[in-house]
Amino acid sequence: MKEWWVQVGLLSVPLLAVYLHIPPPKLSPALLSWRSSGGYFTYKDQNIFYRDSTGAVGSSDIVILLHGFPTSSYDWCKIWEGLTQRFHRVIALDFVGFGFSDKPRPHRYSIFEQASIVEGLVRHLGLHHQRINLLSHDYGDTVAQELLHRSLQPLVLCLLFVQFPGCGSTSRQCPPRNNRFLFSILQYINQRKKHRDRWVGALMSTSVPLHLIYGPLDPVNPHPEFLQLYKKVLPMSTVSVLDDHISHYPQLEDPTGFLNAYLNFINSF
Repeated sequence: MKEWWVQVGLLSVPLLAVYLHIPPPKLSPALLSWRSSGGYFTYKDQNIFYRDSTGAVGSSDIVILLHGFPTSSYDWCKIWEGLTQRFHRVIALDFVGFGFSDKPRPHRYSIFEQASIVEGLVRHLGLHHQRINLLSHDYGDTVAQELLHRSLQPLVLCLLFVQFPGCGSTSRQCPPRNNRFLFSILQYINQRKKHRDRWVGALMSTSVPLHLIYGPLDPVNPHPEFLQLYKKVLPMSTVSVLDDHISHYPQLEDPTGFLNAYLNFINSF
């Protein structure tokens, strides 16, 4: 009788072959609508998807939304209309490797590149001399921190979750090394550790208004440890704590509560 692992291996080969040839699922009507209402710009031969909606009349305020891992700009769909009632321009993009943007392989994905892509979009839209409000989540938080470090233009920053190495399960995540694409994307975890002083330091030294919107049930940034650390490191930041049942995606789990928290912050100065 063959060893069990040999039998498992023989069975896995045809199953893997079938899996690799399964076509991707069709897009839902909502996603098709989201894509059709956006467009693309080119950054170093890469096609980057973005949405840009003109909203409130009489306002000159602009907000750029930076999504998390492993999702896309569609994370903001439930608060999009509410934001257009407050801001003149509401803009979101899919980072390279995510959503409807290109996913080059092989490629060395980095937070630095994603920040440069955001800057490229700002220039593409002719907004590089205007004040920008950044609303970021998860992976996008680190991109926002890099943009803050560069300080190339005035920013008003709202972070859904700032990832401090050593706090939260994300910093201990181990990516599957047999998936090169996923592994290359997940290098941002190691980049957070390597460049902690740069990115946390940018938050600690800035005069830009900072705000955190936090869901206490978030498994990535557990309560109360994360909140205690955040307030200790960034005592000048304001904080909104949502209902106890809200977790890692408050903009989807509680769009009304999230939007109210963000607008209260924006309208406070």
